Amino acid sequence: MRTTMTALAGALAAFGTLLATGTAAMAAGADLGQAAQQATNWHAIVMFLLFVAGTLAITYWAAKRTKTAADFYAAGGGITGFQNGLAIAGDYMSAASFLGISALVYGSGYDGLIFSVGWLVGWPIILFLIAERLRNLGKYTFADVASYRLGRTPVRTFAATGSLVVVIFYLIGQMVGAGQLIKLLFGMEYIYAVIIVGALMMIYVTFGGMVATTWVQIIKAGLLLSGATVIAFGVMYQFGFSFEQLFARAIEVHPKHEAIMSPGTLVSNPIDAVSLGIALMFGTAGLPHILMRFFTVPDAREARKSVFYATGFIGYFYILTFIIGFGAICLVATNPAYLDVVKGGLNLRGGNNMAAIHLAHAIGGDLFLGFISAVAFATILAVVSGLTLAGASAISHDLYASVFMHGKTTEGKEVTVSRYASLGLGVIAVLLGIVFEKQNVAFIVALTFSVAASANFPVLVMSMFWSGLTTRGAVIGGTIGLVTSVVLVVLSKAVWVQSFGYAEPIVPYAYPAIFSMPAAFFFTWLFSVLDNSPRAAKERAAFEAQSIRSETGLGAEGAAAH
Repeated sequence: MRTTMTALAGALAAFGTLLATGTAAMAAGADLGQAAQQATNWHAIVMFLLFVAGTLAITYWAAKRTKTAADFYAAGGGITGFQNGLAIAGDYMSAASFLGISALVYGSGYDGLIFSVGWLVGWPIILFLIAERLRNLGKYTFADVASYRLGRTPVRTFAATGSLVVVIFYLIGQMVGAGQLIKLLFGMEYIYAVIIVGALMMIYVTFGGMVATTWVQIIKAGLLLSGATVIAFGVMYQFGFSFEQLFARAIEVHPKHEAIMSPGTLVSNPIDAVSLGIALMFGTAGLPHILMRFFTVPDAREARKSVFYATGFIGYFYILTFIIGFGAICLVATNPAYLDVVKGGLNLRGGNNMAAIHLAHAIGGDLFLGFISAVAFATILAVVSGLTLAGASAISHDLYASVFMHGKTTEGKEVTVSRYASLGLGVIAVLLGIVFEKQNVAFIVALTFSVAASANFPVLVMSMFWSGLTTRGAVIGGTIGLVTSVVLVVLSKAVWVQSFGYAEPIVPYAYPAIFSMPAAFFFTWLFSVLDNSPRAAKERAAFEAQSIRSETGLGAEGAAAH
C-alpha cells in the first residue's frame, strides 16, 4: 500500500504543477522530470485499460459514421444540446482542475475558489454573447465567424495562428503531465508513456473525428462527475451532512485557523487578482477547442442549451471541489498515514496537489483510489483529443482550404489534410513532451487562457458586435494581443526568474491579461477607425446582413438540413 501511495504521490505532484493559468504560474518552480519510476498500481491499470478499450470501440463505431467534412469537424451537427453540454463539460473539467482547485482550497481555504468562480463566470459570457451567434455565423471553426465579412486570407491566417499557439501550449503541458503520471504509476519509461498517450490521441481524432471525440468527452465527464460526487458525499457523511460541522473542524485543524474562511490568503496583489479574473473569465470564450463544440449541434437553440447544461455540470463540479478541499483539511491533514516529516514539520505526502487523491483513499480504499487515478488518465486523453481536433481544423479548414486553396478544394481532400494534421500534431506533441521532460513547463500552460483572452476573444467579439471592425484592425489588434500576452508572461517572475534563473523579473505581475487584453481591444479599434480603404467601407456595410443572420439564423450552415 505504501508503495502504491508513494507512486501516486510523485505522479500527481508532478501533474499538479500543470494547473491552468494562475496555479501554473505559482507552481512554476517545480521540476517535472525529477521523479523516479515506482511500483505498478494494478487497480488503476485495469480501470484505465477498460476505459481505453471502451473508447477505442467508440472510435471504431464513429469511423463508420465519419464520411464528410461536417462529420469529421462537427459530428454532422447531430449532437443534442444535452449531449454537447456534457461533452463541453468534459472538455473543460480537466484533471488539473480537479486536483489543483482541491489543493488550493486545502492550502488556502476560501480563497482557493477564485479559480472556480473565474472559470465558471466565463460561461454566462458565452451563453449570452457568443453561443447562438457563433452557431449561426460559423461552420467548423471560430475563424469562420471572424472572417465572415472581413478579408478571408489575413483574418483566417491570424485566427489559425492564435488557435495553434493555444493548442500547442496546452498540448505540451498535457503530454508531459500524462507521461509523468503513467511513468510513475505504471512503472513505465517516460518516453514510452508519452508515445502511448500520443498514439491513443491520434487514433481517436484521425479515425473517429468529432463523433469519437464527443463521446470520449461524454464518458470522461460522467466518470469525473461520478468520482467527485462519491468523494464529496463521503466527506459530508463523515460530518452528518452539516457544512457547519465541516467548516468548524477545518478551522480547528488548519494552521491558518479562521483565516481560511476569508479572502486574500492566495492572491493578495489587486493587480494580479483582477488580471487573473480577466484571463479566467474571457479566456474561456477564446479557447478554440471549446468554441468548436458549438458547431456540433443542429442549430442555435441547441447551442444555447449546450451552454446551459455545461454551466450546470461545471458549476456542480466546482462545488464538489470546494467540499473535497475542506474534506481533505479535516480527514487527510489529520491522518499521519498521509503525512511525511520534512525539516521538522509535517507535509502532505506528494504535496498539496495530492489532497484529493489521499482523500479518495481515505473515503474508499485502494479500489476507489485506482478508479480516481484512471479518471485522471481518461481526462488527459479526452482533453488532448479535443485539442488535437481543434488544431487540425485550424490547419486544414482555415489554412489549407481557405487560405492556400482559396476554397477550391473538395471536402474529401480537406478531411484528408485534417487527418494528416492530426498525425502531425500528435508527433509534435510527443516530441515536445519528450524534450520538456526535465524542464519547467508550467509557464506554458499559464499562457493558454491569457493568450485566448488577449488574441482570440477581442477579435471574435468585435467581429460580431461592432460594425466598424475592419480586416486591418482585426489582424493588427489581435496580433498585438497575442504577442503582448506571451512576452509579458515570459518577462514575469514565473518564467524570467524561476525558469530562466535571473535575479529579478522585468514585469512584476504574474498575469498579463489586464494589460494585453485591453491593448488588443484598443489597437483593434484604433486601426479599424483609421482604415479608410475601399475594402473597409464594404466590410462596414456588410455588418447589417451579418447581424441579421447572427440573430435569426437565416442561411446558417445546416439550417435547411435540420
